[in-house]
Amino acid sequence: MGNSLNLFQGMRRKKKNKVKKGHDEVKSYDTESKKRQKTTCRFEESLIQPEEDHLGSGTRDRDITPPSADHIEEVQQVEPSPYLSEDGLNESSVEVQPRNKSLEDFEFLKVLGRGSYGKVVLAELRGTDKVFAVKMLKKESIQNYREVLQTLMERRALVLAAEHPFLTQVCCCFQTKDRLYFAMEYMNGGDLQYHLSRSFRFTKSRSRFYAAEIVSALIFLHRNGIIHRDLKPSNILLDADGHCKLADFGVCKGGILDGNTTNTLCGTPLYVAPEILLECKYGASVDWWSLGVIMYEMMVGYPPFVARNKSRLYKSILQDTPLYPFWLSRESKRILRAFLVKRPKNRLGCVVSLGQEEAIKMHPFFKKIDWQLLEQRKITPPFKPKITAKKNTNYFKARFIRQKLKLTPTDDSKFLSCYQSLFDDFYYCNPNVDC
Repeated sequence: MGNSLNLFQGMRRKKKNKVKKGHDEVKSYDTESKKRQKTTCRFEESLIQPEEDHLGSGTRDRDITPPSADHIEEVQQVEPSPYLSEDGLNESSVEVQPRNKSLEDFEFLKVLGRGSYGKVVLAELRGTDKVFAVKMLKKESIQNYREVLQTLMERRALVLAAEHPFLTQVCCCFQTKDRLYFAMEYMNGGDLQYHLSRSFRFTKSRSRFYAAEIVSALIFLHRNGIIHRDLKPSNILLDADGHCKLADFGVCKGGILDGNTTNTLCGTPLYVAPEILLECKYGASVDWWSLGVIMYEMMVGYPPFVARNKSRLYKSILQDTPLYPFWLSRESKRILRAFLVKRPKNRLGCVVSLGQEEAIKMHPFFKKIDWQLLEQRKITPPFKPKITAKKNTNYFKARFIRQKLKLTPTDDSKFLSCYQSLFDDFYYCNPNVDC
């Protein structure tokens, strides 16, 4: 009886130890499985999260452990997802960033214009038949911080111009030790100043077409807080199809939104607004005054204010009332009078009760303009330049074309080196222009 009892207790103890051992094995397996799961999750997170997350604030480079060779091999052997289309794997779907251009990429051909800042030159992109108008700005002409900001503002306006059909687009921006370069699309149709000198004045329909495209461009700039401040016929260029585009943002001003103003004295005497001469605070109103002067010149044949010298000219702008010839239509006289109002608050495009700039589009002078078709460039221009080649310079002044092209080095010592760091991000390449 005692032997049987001892045998039963021994079998029971043996069974209990076996069950305990099984539990320990299961527990050990679960622990190892959880460790492997955590390790796998951490590795997967290192593959999914962007690199910027690892290099964020409070994280040092030495705290980042690179994946092992086994992990790299494993990642390389992963098959592509079946949800990806074949088009998504093509090389053409990879976005290639355009390369920054330099002086060596262009061959300079002819001088198109010249000013105190430098000059504009017709240039050809080496290895192609593409031509551009390259504006060269001497760094030695930049003498203070305000002029640096003005140059950067010009670059910003040119980059923004890519979003509107009636603004001159920039291909690229680059610099050398002594110059800044803006490579822009070449408008081989010439400027309005050249065509006015040949035609004396335009017809009402032709003037209305140019004015409408200028209005569209100015409204776009003003909505983005930019005023041009140097609107004149020589800054309005024609392309090969006859459409016009605004150019030269050298004195434009940004940040003119929500009631912000400026009071800088600048512009071209014949087209400058009264509020600029009086050194009052102003905004977009100065561009609408300049447009009124341009429209008067297009339809009449000469500017509304003319004098022998600047002082008399400024006095005429502030005090005199323009004369309107009898051949002008009623709508033409009305819109010219509305633009050439001395007080900015009463000027067309500035009256709040009339809808400000939207009132220009609703004026009877523009009743035949379909603004939607206009901005889509679907309205046929009244005049198309006779262009025989991309390098055509027939519509530019001969006195510039005949000049010898020499890129003489300038004195870069006059350009303060403390400003150079502000031009570190000056380089730009327009992804929408094939250059």
